[in-house]
Order: sequence, then C-alpha cells, then structure tokens
Amino acid sequence: MIFDFLNYLINGALVGLLYALVAMGFVVIYRASKVFNMAQGELVVFGGFMVWWMIAQVGLPLSIGLPLAFAAAILFGLAIERIFFSRLAGESVFAMVMVTIGLLILIRGLILVLFGPAVRPFPIVFPLKPIIFGDILIPRSLLFGGLITIVVGFGLSWFFNRTRTGLRMTAVAEDHEVALSMGISVKRSIAFAWALGSALSTIGAVIYLSGKSLSFLASDIGLSALPVALLAGFESIAGVLLAGLIVGTIQGLVTAYVDPVVGGAVGSVFPFLIMLAILFIRPTGMFGWKIIQRV
Repeated sequence: MIFDFLNYLINGALVGLLYALVAMGFVVIYRASKVFNMAQGELVVFGGFMVWWMIAQVGLPLSIGLPLAFAAAILFGLAIERIFFSRLAGESVFAMVMVTIGLLILIRGLILVLFGPAVRPFPIVFPLKPIIFGDILIPRSLLFGGLITIVVGFGLSWFFNRTRTGLRMTAVAEDHEVALSMGISVKRSIAFAWALGSALSTIGAVIYLSGKSLSFLASDIGLSALPVALLAGFESIAGVLLAGLIVGTIQGLVTAYVDPVVGGAVGSVFPFLIMLAILFIRPTGMFGWKIIQRV
C-alpha cells in the first residue's frame, strides 16, 4: 500500500512539473507583454509537429532534428509577434486576449491543413523503459523532464530578476507607455517573450509526447497547465514550480483514490477547484504581484 502511494505521489509530482514547464510559457509571455496567451497549448502542438516532421519525415537524427525543430518553433513565435502583436503595443488586455483566442483557432486550422487530422507516432526521445526502485516505477521522460523543468525554472527566475534584459521585459509588462518613455523597446521585448515561450512549448512537447501519439488534440496540455499558471500568479517563475508540484500531486492522488470510489474523472477537475478556491482567497495567486490586471 505504501509503495502504491509513493508511486502516485512521485508520478503526480513529475506530471505537475510537466504542467509547470508548459505554464512557464504562459508566464514568460505574460510577464513581458501582459498577454494571457490562450493558444499556449497550440504552441506545444506546433512544436511537437516540428519535431515529428524533422525526425520522422525528413529523417534527420535527433542531434540535428531537435535543434532545427526548436529553431522553427522560435521563428514561428517571432512571426506571431510580428504579424499579430507588434501593432497592439499599448492596447487593452482584453484586445490582446481576443487576439490570442483567434490565434488558437488559426494555429489549429494551420496544423490540420499542413499535417491533417491523422494521429502520428512521435519520435522516441527518452528511453521507454521506466526507472525501477523496488516497487516504484518512474517513466524516464517524466523524470528527465522534471529535472529539465527545475533547471529551466531557476534559470528563467535568475534571468528575469538579475539581468538587464529580464528587468526590461518586466518593465514592459508593468506599462508599455512608461517603458517606451524609459527608452525600452516594447516590440523587441514582446518578440523575445514569444520566441522564448515557443521554445518552452517545444521542450514541453518533447517531454510530453516522447514515444506517444501526436495529434492536434495534444493541445489539451495547455488547459491542464492553466491552473498552475493561475496559482503561481502569472508572474513568479519559481512559484510555477511549486504550483506545479501542488497541482500534479493533488491530481495524482485524487485520480488514484477518489476516482475509483465515485466512478468519475474527479482528478481532472479537482485542480481547477483548488485553483478557484485559492484565487477566491488571493486573486493574484500564491506568488503574484500585488497589483495586477486580470481578464
């Protein structure tokens, strides 16, 4: 019994770190541009299809295909900023959100046109054989992904809090007009954020889909990561890691012990209930800035 509990606990925490990685895409874009990107899950799918196309279709080895896929995803993020958001600097948050909703529909349509609705086998990036400690089984993709998420999380936290570029991006998020008056390039900061958000989404796609099936429905990972971003408050990168552990652990335990009793998918809903409860008490999330405008 104790080993079953540890299995659910550890694997739930690792799934939560995967959510945290995807949620970092939300946070990075929001911190630099005050844009709540509703299409974050679609960026994950696009990055996944770039990896699949480079490796499975073109036939490139992982050492070449993965960097090229990341480059394609970054260029896609820059194109999104240039086409849709470069002219919206200084506009309301509501206008930005409406654009991301349209972007969500556009990316889904683009994926269907380019790759069709068929389910594709995703390349095996991480070994499929789990790591076994006695009666505890840990998928290698989730374990390596958790380690990558922690490194990326602390790296981004240092970047935003200690570097000039990161501080400029934070100033842009505070107020576009004030940032412009200080000589900060708002468009450049937002473009960098979209490029970084696309790269993070592609990392999430590799961890999430390695050895599994790929279709446009994989964008649901963005919805699953949303409670993590909201709990962290959309501003704290380090807070996203803790929020991911909380959401993933709760989801794993509820799925294991509550779902069999009630005969329903309570585990998939429970994180959103926790999210609403915490936001009801602290609307800025656990680690959010005190003054924040939300949609």
